[in-house]
Amino acid sequence: MGRFLAACLLAADLVLAQSSGQPSQPTPPPVRTTIYVTASPIEVSLDHRDSEAFSRNLFTRDDQLLYLLGAGISAGQHEGGGKSLEIRRFGFNLDHGGVNGGLKVLVDNVQQNQPTQGHGQGYLGTLKSISPELVQEVTLLNGPFSPEYGDFSGLGVVHIRLRESLPDQLTSRFQAGSFRSARGFLGYSPMLQNADAVLAYEGSYTDGPFLNPLNYRRDNVTGAWTRRHSQAYQFGFKGNGGRNDFTSSGQLPLDEVAAGRLDRFGYLDPFQGGDVVNGTLSGFLRYENGSGAAVKVDGFISRSLFDLYSNFTYFLNDPINGDGIVQHDSRLVEGANVHYARPQRYGSNQGLLVVGANYHDNQILTGLNGRRERTPLDVRTKAHARVTNGASYAQQSLSLLNSKLLLTGGLRYDEFRFDVRDLAGTSVTGTQSAGRWQPKAGLAFTPVVRLPFTLQANYGRGISTSDARVIVQRPESQRVATTDFYQLGTLHRLGRLTATISGFFIDRSAEQVYLADDGTYEFFGPSRAYGWETKLNVEVNRHVTFWGGITKVTNAFFRGTAPREYVSNAPHFAGNAAITLSSWHGWSGSLRVRSINRYRLDPLEAGIVASGHTVWDVGLARRIRRGVEFNLAVDNLFNRSYWETQNYYESRLAGEEPQSRIHGTPGYPITIMAGLTVRMFGK
Repeated sequence: MGRFLAACLLAADLVLAQSSGQPSQPTPPPVRTTIYVTASPIEVSLDHRDSEAFSRNLFTRDDQLLYLLGAGISAGQHEGGGKSLEIRRFGFNLDHGGVNGGLKVLVDNVQQNQPTQGHGQGYLGTLKSISPELVQEVTLLNGPFSPEYGDFSGLGVVHIRLRESLPDQLTSRFQAGSFRSARGFLGYSPMLQNADAVLAYEGSYTDGPFLNPLNYRRDNVTGAWTRRHSQAYQFGFKGNGGRNDFTSSGQLPLDEVAAGRLDRFGYLDPFQGGDVVNGTLSGFLRYENGSGAAVKVDGFISRSLFDLYSNFTYFLNDPINGDGIVQHDSRLVEGANVHYARPQRYGSNQGLLVVGANYHDNQILTGLNGRRERTPLDVRTKAHARVTNGASYAQQSLSLLNSKLLLTGGLRYDEFRFDVRDLAGTSVTGTQSAGRWQPKAGLAFTPVVRLPFTLQANYGRGISTSDARVIVQRPESQRVATTDFYQLGTLHRLGRLTATISGFFIDRSAEQVYLADDGTYEFFGPSRAYGWETKLNVEVNRHVTFWGGITKVTNAFFRGTAPREYVSNAPHFAGNAAITLSSWHGWSGSLRVRSINRYRLDPLEAGIVASGHTVWDVGLARRIRRGVEFNLAVDNLFNRSYWETQNYYESRLAGEEPQSRIHGTPGYPITIMAGLTVRMFGK
């Protein structure tokens, strides 16, 4: 591609090096990488994780993929396994990824957030079908700064790209350890003429530390085939399918644990858990001509079945049979994306034009039933829903002053249609629509090329939709909430050290959330949060790298409230750090730490707080001989006793009066896994 785009990629490498631990290169990467150029500006809020972070680690839990991302993302389990994580970022609780701005997650351009889901808007449970060994790279946008992404992008984007081939023709891994845990991975990647291919299977099982065994069984199959028709033209297909079944202990009342009447890993309802099946088939076409213009077209179809058996309040509403529920979600999803990038020249200045379009269509059958054990009883809600989303976007970047100044401006428009047909006699039937414009702007200025200082400013408006049932039943409510995100920061690079410092200011509009656990609604008024972030990467030598980051929210509150109400259920401090060892006398490994502070659980009562935690993990890999590697992982190295998620609400146990209290899901104690990785027939 043109020199401007190469300069952009080289500048991006300076930013990406801070999180990947890789040194910047004196020359730009090969032209072929430009096929993946996104519409995001080069900015301090861009993070990157390469395949090394995933292929070398033993994953004792499938949700650890998000733990490795860092970037100010705090995540925790509600059920101990199987269910989607609770996501917290920038002082907001995003539930399972889709409210309070949302965190948009994509896998090879396929959106993972599920709108109007049986267990909550924007549910991210399908991430459990990803095998870590197949992750090629992860790009993180720490705000809604790219017009390429729409719904659920208010507090950032995580784009996961999977491998289209493996370095060896045969890769196998077996691991086992604490809590009757075992996991196997087998990948086959043949050598083909003018093509790449991979076919992989992953199976795992664990009981977890719980008195009511987790019985968590997971099976995933992934395949990809890419045909290189010429240097400029590629096309291919990808497929992924997974299933998981689990039993869970749910969230426990912490006062009962503190009093010694309930074990930390105990349970109150032994029939909680879930059954999930999902599959996705996609196809793509990539083309890049001799002048540097690149186009990518892709489409997909996805099918999923989901049943979740929960009990949050125990005997609060039904003192006889209990409050057990089963939530069902069955959906068919189709989507397509078109992305085009073209370098330009305006006299001595150079630019990059990016345009594209997206289409997303969800057909959903969702419902809520009471249950006895795992047998559904009364139908409380049931509906057919269809949510469609069409969008287009454009972005122009321009390099001025001999590349000292980079200006970027973009615009995106999304149009939504929400169609609900009630099947339970609750009169939630109808069709509504909504549309939103989302402007984007960015600036990067390097006053003196020889000085390691770049000033960067970014603005973006992101959006997040409401559940279709809310919109149809309450058409006067806000259908698409907006997030206005402002960021000002500096990038510094001096030798082997890279650092960024930035401040952020976030304004959220009001939104109304459908609570799938009981079929009711909750209102979040307009809110504001502000704070700062800092990130540091030091390449100590060619074997040892340190990176770390801190996200600090100095305030988060609801606007227009008296007395002031504060945004709750999310920490105001999130820190991540790691020391990584690479290829030292056959050894590789990392020592990682993640930390959050205590945080309030009630908008008005400052004394109702969740406890924070600091957890250390270590991973080691030792080459035994060529193609054979021993792996060891110790999670929660110092056996810290902590709670992954905590929530404050009213519940009642058998034989007691209702009371409001904190409920939590315990974090795993020290967990040890050992494994053997064998790679054969290298390419």
